[in-house]
Amino acid sequence: MSEETANFWDIKEEIRVLGIDDGPFEFGEGNQALLVGTVFRGGSWLDGVLTTKIAVDGDDASGEIIGMILRSRHRGQVRVVMTDGLTVGGFNVIDAREIFESTGLPVISVTRTEPDLESIRTALQKFPDAKQRWERIHRAGPPIRHFSGKPKGRGSIFFQGFGIKESDARSIIEITSTRSLLPEPIRVAHIIASGVIRGESYGRV
Repeated sequence: MSEETANFWDIKEEIRVLGIDDGPFEFGEGNQALLVGTVFRGGSWLDGVLTTKIAVDGDDASGEIIGMILRSRHRGQVRVVMTDGLTVGGFNVIDAREIFESTGLPVISVTRTEPDLESIRTALQKFPDAKQRWERIHRAGPPIRHFSGKPKGRGSIFFQGFGIKESDARSIIEITSTRSLLPEPIRVAHIIASGVIRGESYGRV
């Protein structure tokens, strides 16, 4: 987590959250991956769907997410961005700080399992800008384990973040995790992205 944070004086049950996940893709130079964003009120109501495309293993994820937010009619209502991990479209690394500084929205990255940061760092070495990509992940801090307090999902997930206090991130994760351990904005973004690319959603949701 970062020292620079947004102020959440009152986290309401219907806080607007933008959840982002990528769709299935094929590796290869010039290939693209679909990014889907879902605008949720808490973990109950889907208010909108946003889409954009990024380069597989590219360096444009942060810019595309920022553009998606700034172009959206939901821009004034969204309070926080949630992502399924900090890498999309292969190793196109999301810069949570850049998103926070460009939009004013804090970022929470959520994963079902603890990210193996050393393995990620090793994999990034194949890129000429490996140092810069790794710094984006490092800035989000070490993964923090969160145990669900709801009977529907006994277990835990892991999260990192930028621009938000740990306690606020935990509260928002709890509010939005209404159907599974994974927050609903991310879960539904995954379903939509997978369905658009494959014709039907697959995988654990």
